[in-house]
Amino acid sequence: MAETTDNATGWTLSTPVSALRGVGPHLAGALEQMGLRTLSDLIRHLPHRHEDEHATETIASLADVPEGAVASAEGVVDACRSVGHGRKGRFEATLSDSTGTIKLTWFNAAWMRGKLPAGTRVRVQGKIKRYGPYLQMTGPKWATLADEDEDEGGGEPTIPRTAAGNGLFSPRSAESADGDAPRLRPVYPATERIPSDRLASLIERAVEAVVDQIEDPVPPAIVEHHRMPTLAEAYRRIHAPADRDEIAGARRRLAFNELLVLQLGVAVKRAHTRLKLRAPRLVASAALLEGIAELLPFEMTAAQKRVTAEITADLARPFPMNRLLQGDVGAGKTAVALHAMLIAQAAGKQAALMAPTALLAEQHHQAIEKMLEGTGVRVGLVTAHRRQDVEAVAGRTLDGNDPSRRVDVVVGTHALLSEKLAFRDLGLAVIDEQHRFGVRQRAALRSAGNESPHVLVMTATPIPRTLSLTLLGDLDVSTIDELPPGRIPVASRVVDPAKAADVYAYAEKRIAAGEQVYVVVPSIEPGEHPDPDAPVLKNVEEFQHELAELLPGRRIAVVHGRLKPEERREVMAAFRRHRSDVLLATTVIEVGVDVPNAAVMIIEHADRFGLSQLHQLRGRIGRGAGTASGGKPLCVFLANPRTDEAKERLAALAATADGFKIAEADLTIRGMGEFFGTRQAGAATLRVARLPEDTELLLLARRDAQQIVEADPELAADGHALLRRVLRQSHRGELNLVEVG
Repeated sequence: MAETTDNATGWTLSTPVSALRGVGPHLAGALEQMGLRTLSDLIRHLPHRHEDEHATETIASLADVPEGAVASAEGVVDACRSVGHGRKGRFEATLSDSTGTIKLTWFNAAWMRGKLPAGTRVRVQGKIKRYGPYLQMTGPKWATLADEDEDEGGGEPTIPRTAAGNGLFSPRSAESADGDAPRLRPVYPATERIPSDRLASLIERAVEAVVDQIEDPVPPAIVEHHRMPTLAEAYRRIHAPADRDEIAGARRRLAFNELLVLQLGVAVKRAHTRLKLRAPRLVASAALLEGIAELLPFEMTAAQKRVTAEITADLARPFPMNRLLQGDVGAGKTAVALHAMLIAQAAGKQAALMAPTALLAEQHHQAIEKMLEGTGVRVGLVTAHRRQDVEAVAGRTLDGNDPSRRVDVVVGTHALLSEKLAFRDLGLAVIDEQHRFGVRQRAALRSAGNESPHVLVMTATPIPRTLSLTLLGDLDVSTIDELPPGRIPVASRVVDPAKAADVYAYAEKRIAAGEQVYVVVPSIEPGEHPDPDAPVLKNVEEFQHELAELLPGRRIAVVHGRLKPEERREVMAAFRRHRSDVLLATTVIEVGVDVPNAAVMIIEHADRFGLSQLHQLRGRIGRGAGTASGGKPLCVFLANPRTDEAKERLAALAATADGFKIAEADLTIRGMGEFFGTRQAGAATLRVARLPEDTELLLLARRDAQQIVEADPELAADGHALLRRVLRQSHRGELNLVEVG
């Protein structure tokens, strides 16, 4: 309790921070910039770590603190001086109390001149060092001691006194400390204007005043079953722990709450889909399935047959399928999708396949049209670059009134979402590389028909289980975990750019043996990624001339995202027919490009690409039954990684070609929020829970959420009213990510 206590009568969680004694407009404004407007905000501002700190009452007792341990001291500055000149000068001070003195030193701290004049009463925190019989702290944190009044002047912060001695330790922590045992000091996300220590003082007072008003949305029976503290007690312990076990228990409870609310949202959506939405029943007879199998130019793998059976069963149900089909590069997802689209067509419905790029849409269209040649199934193509086609499709082709103009299967890009385009009767929507589309785009395609169509989303970026349960939790998941027979494993090498000439000399040998080569660079033209500390990035415009010198006499083609669709198609068709030896490209070839004779890929500046992106690129080679040279398909990552993260990415690629292992490594390296390269709008934010470390807790929350929703699908019971309110407040917009439509 502070010596000058707050008058907390009538305070609630929504009481503004300005009610705290000493928080005037200046400090309140700084807190608001941190998103801290109410006492509730302060309580929910969690420490990002806890430091062991030896609290002492006298400077003399610091002699008993182990060297290197963090300790605190209070005293008066006896003397101070600046040594050296300029910004790199050091500042020294001597702090004393009635029992002794300690030397304080700050390096590169010319700015300290005049900050701690002799006679200033100050509190310092830092690591203890010894020089012979003398004690010293180097670069300690410090704050002047004053009464609990706000410093409106913008000088150094002041620390109010409390009964605990300094305002930085909570009374609870102080009471639980055993003698000179280290105390656990919470360290908060802070700013230069409001350091962690000042926040600790404010948070301590907010917790003391109103933490018991926090309502716990989790039913008491669940809390008791898992032997967890109440929500209010968890917040109290995370801010003022008696020991490390209390920190772990409090964090576990807070993380469980986050995961439970997220899983409740997932479970409610699944229940809504099954109980409220209606979709056409697309029932496939045995004869139809046999006929579709005969259309395919190859026999499906066991894994393809398994997931096809799962999708076929979903299509026959009266509620919308909501399924994720994932499989590594080249696993045969398109054939599975075509199988489902033909079931829809046979039932008199239309099917749409939406791809993330025009190039991929065009390739899907060509492959499907060729496969369905002579069947009478009409296949259309819609891309934004071909406005006349969009208008023609909108005006006639999808209009089922004229059977001769009807299109059964439509392949396209986001242009399929055009308001001018109206599906007659969409029964199935297939979305390829689903993470490249936003929430609203997926929802728009789902709502394109009169009924809710079935939805199949596909990805060649395997999604770790922890993420599929969170970001994509309302989708059923099918996994193709087997590659078609005859695929040759790709060898991977990480090579220093200094040896690039050797790499291209080897590529020349493979070209001479009749094979083709991809060369990937990060940009189209110079100056797209300015970074004065980084090497100049190779780009298509300039590097094609250098490449011609490295591979003299070879036919070099160029493809990138700025080429017109017609030019892109011509370049890719020529490469596929082996009218060029080398394809210099950007990441436009990342997905969907299939050239069986391409056996070598060289990726320049590989450290500038994401892990999953590199894996996707590597998947463009080794797609044939063999190589002309008899050697293994080879992917060379030319890179000189400057960061630990880049080194980890390349090491993971060199270690395995298993997309699922790479996805797990990517999640571990980059974390959940950045797993998809750029964070999607609406991605649920987890502030406490950490994945994949908290996978066990996630599964626990998932099980509890499913049980709750099975008994109460809309959380309408009185006992679930608070859960329902928290769910709406926490994830109203964010949970759209797990809803395909």
